[in-house]
Amino acid sequence: MNTSEQTAVKATYFSIVGNTCLAVVKGIAGVFGNSYALIADAIESTTDIFSSFLVLFGIKYSNRPADANHPYGHGRVEPLVTFLVVGFLITSATVIAYESITNIGTPHELPKPWTLIVLGAIIIWKEFSFRLVMKRGIQTNSSSLKADAWHHRSDAITSVAAFIGISIAIILGKGYESADDWAALFASGFILYNSYLIFRPALGEIMDEHLYDDLVAEIRSVSLNVVGIIETEKCFIRKSGMKYHVDLHAVVDATISVKEGHDLAHLLKDTLREKIFELGHVLIHIEPSEPEIEPSDPENK
Repeated sequence: MNTSEQTAVKATYFSIVGNTCLAVVKGIAGVFGNSYALIADAIESTTDIFSSFLVLFGIKYSNRPADANHPYGHGRVEPLVTFLVVGFLITSATVIAYESITNIGTPHELPKPWTLIVLGAIIIWKEFSFRLVMKRGIQTNSSSLKADAWHHRSDAITSVAAFIGISIAIILGKGYESADDWAALFASGFILYNSYLIFRPALGEIMDEHLYDDLVAEIRSVSLNVVGIIETEKCFIRKSGMKYHVDLHAVVDATISVKEGHDLAHLLKDTLREKIFELGHVLIHIEPSEPEIEPSDPENK
């Protein structure tokens, strides 16, 4: 297991343990504190547990080495897992919205004031979790881990909505019990919005959409420091799992031999993979430089 995979796996276990504990705390607090917003939060945390297990599977499977049937490795399973994670989010948002709408028209007791303390602690923890897991997702280039991080952020936002709803219900008292349910309904809408934010880059990854201008610039910069490489032309990048596969056209002196061009291609490939550790397959296409055209002498005409 490489360093990136170890980092991603540890971050996923952190999510699983954290969401399991929070689902229990939220569920108990929601039932005994008369807060459907907290119960809705517990539902989301429960779905987060299953989605984190999916992320864990995706990370481990995507890092399997290439084989005869998968010459580029198994990295494409990551965005597929991200789609499943989005499915979990949409399902939980739908359940929360349905129950919220049902509860809005049903008389019930005011939430207990102590539920605000529980929610305050949850908000701080989930925002910390989001920042930690997102940092690991960026470090490892894992789209599914970034999706898992957004689970934490959406959970923090739903908890903020619940905090506001419960506060309104407690402060304004009788007749405002449904503020808690309206907060849960708002939270479901935010979860759906986050689902789109997670889904969009994963779709771009599956479709080989060009999203990596900064990496292209870095590849060109490193290439020009290799002795013998005059210029770079086309540079195509596609992401697979935690790695980026590159097709690069490099311009060399047109007068060198085929073997010299071949050796230069290997040198460039090795240099790129050494300097930019997240690169996977690197295919170098050698282009001959255009001969310089000397200006014509008007006196010889």
